[in-house]
Amino acid sequence: MTCPEDETAVLLLPTRVEGDDVEKGGYVKLSEGQESSSSSGQEEEEEVKEAATSPFWFWVKLALLFSFLASLAFVAYRWLGPLIMDKELIPIIKWEIRTFTHPVCGLLVFASVAVFPTILLPSTPSMWIAGMTFGYGYGFLLIISAAAVGVSLPYFIGHLFRHKIQGWMESYPDQAVVLRAAGEGNWFHQFRAVTLIRISPFPYILYNYCSVATRVKYGPYITGSLLGMVPEIFVAIYTGNLVKTLAEASSADKHGLSVTQIILNILGFLGTVATTVLITKYAKRQLETMKKEEEALLQ
Repeated sequence: MTCPEDETAVLLLPTRVEGDDVEKGGYVKLSEGQESSSSSGQEEEEEVKEAATSPFWFWVKLALLFSFLASLAFVAYRWLGPLIMDKELIPIIKWEIRTFTHPVCGLLVFASVAVFPTILLPSTPSMWIAGMTFGYGYGFLLIISAAAVGVSLPYFIGHLFRHKIQGWMESYPDQAVVLRAAGEGNWFHQFRAVTLIRISPFPYILYNYCSVATRVKYGPYITGSLLGMVPEIFVAIYTGNLVKTLAEASSADKHGLSVTQIILNILGFLGTVATTVLITKYAKRQLETMKKEEEALLQ
């Protein structure tokens, strides 16, 4: 036997379940609460990312970097500089002056800058020597003319290994997207892409050969390469001049540099680093934009 209260409970149970099934008020509120919490969490993450990438924090990081570099430069000049100058750099500079005349030194610098990239060797030390020996004017003309040969030889030699280079690029799809974008579009698009790649941290020697696999024309390739290498050339020449100045200050009756000369050299060094960082950051940002556009076209 069942009592009336049990029958009432049995009858009320499906009614409540049906009501919950129709309205689902509790479940709706729970999902809405989860969605609101997830959306608020995403908004907080976006705010944190925006704050981390804001111009204010960029300049703070840049100021900290300059402070560290200035301290490092002072320590190097005060303690490490004299040791390296007396033991290594000054003997090398004196040997170069005794052994080679200016024309012979110029030929050696030209040959090394023109040939070393073809055999996958760095030519930056030769640019330092050009800065120490010829200064900004003649040093720049010497390096830029040799660099024109240095980027042209791998471009033409690379045609013999185009298929192998293309296979190698397929192993690195992220980098290949940017490189292939340089071989598309009109003359100005290729010129702009090559210039940005040269300014960016992408290895200078590798792109000399990889450019062949992207079908970039020689005209925008050579002009974009030379323009993109200008910051690197000036940094190398400045480094050579700075080394020569420090070497002469260490060997000239041990008088050293005056306070004004030290400040000017440090400011020049920091200015060179700042310019290089800003230009490189701009180039990387533009390449990322090109990469996203290329990926959107492929989808």
